[in-house]
Amino acid sequence: MNVQNMQSGRGNDIANQFIITDGNKTVFQSYQSVIAIKEGDKVTLDKDKWDFSVTTGKYRNQFLGEGIAETRKKIKSGLYTLAELN
Repeated sequence: MNVQNMQSGRGNDIANQFIITDGNKTVFQSYQSVIAIKEGDKVTLDKDKWDFSVTTGKYRNQFLGEGIAETRKKIKSGLYTLAELN
């Protein structure tokens, strides 16, 4: 298992925003909350916290490599799953 801070555009560590990797599973954690899990092609978002705040959204978008509109479409289509992750 490996834990790293997310990086700013300038390469600086971002406090309280983490990427955790364990084999083929990658987790985005904001403060003490798991926000998203990528496992292969499967993405699971926390049903209550995936869109919790502007800061969470900014780094969730970075983690997923997309904007919120695309994320919402993928949730609606069933491509992304919402679940209790915390």
